[in-house]
Amino acid sequence: MKQFSAPAADKAGLYIYRNSFAGKALKKSVSLDGKVIGETANKVYFYKEITPGKHVLSTESEFSDNALTFQAEGGKNYFVRQYIKMGVFVGGAGLEMVDEAEGMKGVRDSKLAISQ
Repeated sequence: MKQFSAPAADKAGLYIYRNSFAGKALKKSVSLDGKVIGETANKVYFYKEITPGKHVLSTESEFSDNALTFQAEGGKNYFVRQYIKMGVFVGGAGLEMVDEAEGMKGVRDSKLAISQ
């Protein structure tokens, strides 16, 4: 998965990773279009092939899920960083789309998780 080959024209590649100093022990679930992919941990990434079109990626946070909506194009890879932020009672999580260079570095520094 760390070769970052372009997916087929009718698919897009989605990498979701977490490399954060804060909240290393916390595990946070990540869902794509309402279906749970799995729980993240520090230095872990997920890879999914998805269909082109609109998608909603969400992660659990302290009071409600945080979501990132994006439009996927076939034949392209997308990189999303999950980050932990301090909360009132427990740490929350957020998601941000990052550029290819930053995303590849984050994934290379992580190990593949098994998605559900």
